[in-house]
Amino acid sequence: MSKTQVIPFQDGHASMKALLGGKGANLAEMTRAGLPVPPGFTITTEACLAFFKTGNRISDELYEQMTTALKQLEKQRGQSFGDAINPLLVSVRSGSVSSMPGMMDTILNLGLNDTTVQGLANLTQNERFAYDCYRRLIQMFGNVVLSIESRHFEKLLHHLKETACVEQDQDVTAEGWKALIEAYKQCILTQTGRAFPQNVYEQLRMAVEAVFKSWNNSRAQIYRKMNRIPDEQGTAVNIQSMVFGNMGSNCGTGVVFTRNPSTGENTFFGEYLINAQGEDVVAGTRTPLAIQALKSEMPGIYEQLFTASKQLEKHYKDMQDIEFTVENNKLYLLQTRNGKRNAQAALKMAVDMVHEGLVSKQEAVGRIEVAHLDQLLHRGIQEDAIKDVLAKGLPASPGAAVGQLVFDADTAAEWHRAGKTVILARSETTPEDIHGVIASEGVLTSRGGMTSHAAVVARGMGKPCVCGCEDIRISADEKQMLAGGSLLKEGDWITLDGATGRVIAGVMPLQEARMTDELLVMLAWADEIRSLKVYANADNPEDAILARQLGAQGIGLCRTEHMFFSPARLPVVQRMILADDKEDRLRALAQLLPMQQSDFEGIFEAMTGLPVTIRLLDPPLHEFLPNLEDLQKRHAQLTYDQAGTNVERDEVANLLRKVQALHEANPMLGQRGCRLGIVFPEIYDMQIEAIFRAASSCTDRGIRVLPEIMIPLVGHANELKIVRELVDFVAEQVLGKDKLRDCPYKVGTMIEVPRAALTARQIVAYADFFSFGTNDLTQMTFGYSRDDAEGKFLSHYVDHKLLPHNPFQVLDTEGVGQLIELAVNAGRLIKPALKTGICGEHGGDKESIFFCHLTGLDYVSCSPYRIPLARIAAAQAFIQHGIKGQQRVSLAI
Repeated sequence: MSKTQVIPFQDGHASMKALLGGKGANLAEMTRAGLPVPPGFTITTEACLAFFKTGNRISDELYEQMTTALKQLEKQRGQSFGDAINPLLVSVRSGSVSSMPGMMDTILNLGLNDTTVQGLANLTQNERFAYDCYRRLIQMFGNVVLSIESRHFEKLLHHLKETACVEQDQDVTAEGWKALIEAYKQCILTQTGRAFPQNVYEQLRMAVEAVFKSWNNSRAQIYRKMNRIPDEQGTAVNIQSMVFGNMGSNCGTGVVFTRNPSTGENTFFGEYLINAQGEDVVAGTRTPLAIQALKSEMPGIYEQLFTASKQLEKHYKDMQDIEFTVENNKLYLLQTRNGKRNAQAALKMAVDMVHEGLVSKQEAVGRIEVAHLDQLLHRGIQEDAIKDVLAKGLPASPGAAVGQLVFDADTAAEWHRAGKTVILARSETTPEDIHGVIASEGVLTSRGGMTSHAAVVARGMGKPCVCGCEDIRISADEKQMLAGGSLLKEGDWITLDGATGRVIAGVMPLQEARMTDELLVMLAWADEIRSLKVYANADNPEDAILARQLGAQGIGLCRTEHMFFSPARLPVVQRMILADDKEDRLRALAQLLPMQQSDFEGIFEAMTGLPVTIRLLDPPLHEFLPNLEDLQKRHAQLTYDQAGTNVERDEVANLLRKVQALHEANPMLGQRGCRLGIVFPEIYDMQIEAIFRAASSCTDRGIRVLPEIMIPLVGHANELKIVRELVDFVAEQVLGKDKLRDCPYKVGTMIEVPRAALTARQIVAYADFFSFGTNDLTQMTFGYSRDDAEGKFLSHYVDHKLLPHNPFQVLDTEGVGQLIELAVNAGRLIKPALKTGICGEHGGDKESIFFCHLTGLDYVSCSPYRIPLARIAAAQAFIQHGIKGQQRVSLAI
């Protein structure tokens, strides 16, 4: 551990982010740049981790360093902590390494007690202000430190306003605040059995401990899990001298962005409130003003703020999210950080900044959040279908969402688990609602602006959000809302349009998103950078066409069994599987051949000039057969007539016998893949013939065909040898020697059995390529059935950190990855030009793509809609690791 656990702002800098957290590093950097930052100090992330190791208590050493830093701060401010005449007040804020907006806790005005509040009143000649600050401290302290639910304080505040006949906080008198403070103190005593601490140093110790503890509160854990932020980072704590935006009409507070976080436009964007503290803006208790209004209200402050904001954007080379306070006509900057934005805004900003010369193409591509690209596939509403617009609020996060209304986070999460689609409607959201926001299709609030909690969190998650919709009245207790004269209750369907702020009654038809110009530019830059190719998993001509439109460089996996699930084809496949003898099977196959040929021709045509990898039939037979239990029940319900006959019962009995004969104890490990093709070679013979007939037809029409035939579930070299010989024989029979030259096909295997990876040196003798089926390889390596694991124990394993991730979503590089590396290295020792790639669902996951780049694979293959994501991730892998991935040291074999 670093000896110094407390670092004053002026002694830190941006490169100390891992130690100071993002907020602390930025405060240090702004201080060094001479910007107007209230002085303070940061307690490091190392101190946080030590805190948890020592039983959730601050060590004497850390407390001594805190008090020493506080003495230095007193000198800087000319005030004394706990002084009755000139009291120093501080804020206590968390500041993690990774941005976690709103997830952890803040305490303002710390240092006030029954004595210092009078000193603050005398010093400022503003008794109402002083006692307002004191009641805020008690409420925050009671909630954050003493874990008293906010509703207890809100109820008392509401009663005060009702009794005093006022609506806004700023209209409450000093006497009103004094009365509320006494009520708050009694609330704390009643709820906890202890009094609000009057010792300011005790306040400080308890507040720092509480902020450290908030690193492990439920909402922070949920946010970290969703965004894959390591628990080991910890949080820093920033102690900063207070400045006040709630001292009167020449004071204020706000949040600004150097560019519009919703559209990406290069316009100054933000909101502020006069005579308010920072929490008022983000909490949504008052509707703020647009920052442009500050230009006429406080022109000098506006100009200073605008200039400082541009300076920070230029320094950090990114859009900044800046918190500011104005105290007695003096500007202070409380925080800057790279601002959260939606995907389209991120792309526009990145492209614009390249054109402005602020960043390079590589920097622009490198900063795109790959997961946010999914936002660009958000749907919109079909405008001609809109009839009943109930209300309109602020368009806080784009996209359209349809769902059933719920009015609390717990119900949202519960309904989501039950398979329902929900819209969470709240007066305003708080960090406590994070699980409900995650579970919802979209979020609607009646209060709050574009920088409110709901807006920032929904934007970060890529969920549609409408905020500040003042035309609606939400009654959470009664589970209903009044909108546009209509009363909507829990369970009613509504549609949100996050792009325009509209709230629409009923279920509106949605339409798919389109590729924007900025995305096309960014993808073109990514393609210039990356070395890893991106293929598509596509099982029909329609998917192939879409994949090519989205930039696929080929098809890495065409699952031929998926071609048979249509109602017209399934009965034919069932007849083929249930055939009594070879002749019956051949008759069914003869019907399937033209179906397959037609599909292959469509795929080849869509992907002309690009490789198409076709996996021969790999059907777990149970997926194509009638359910055994259903057949047994049906058979039991049918009875013979008096003559002892029932044709239907006999047919069901015959079918039942065949299904029972084919029943497997573990279908995933049974007669599937190459095992089926070797036992019944006529099945693979038909498929291979269909492939080469389609290739011949396309070649005759001038279509360039590059088929790659993949043999599934090979576990022994002899299996691949047998099927390869069949492929070569059928190819020559169908194409003839002349056409073979025009159709340079490849034969390879899908490595999804651990033994295949371990014996890759033998298998490669018959393979032109290795394609790693990471879904099954993960199942077989872990010994998990995916369907059972994900439904039963896997989430428990991830939650309790037995596993870092769900291995079916993020590739297990230590186990499954080691098998892939072993097979790649072994295969390339024999065939240096061996083509390798993955075609499981991991092909669309950023971390898995990085592994593939580092391992030196040639391509990843993913579903069509994840192709843009994969293209960007592959470029980012090259930016981060360069060509090192192609020079990885081989493992010992």
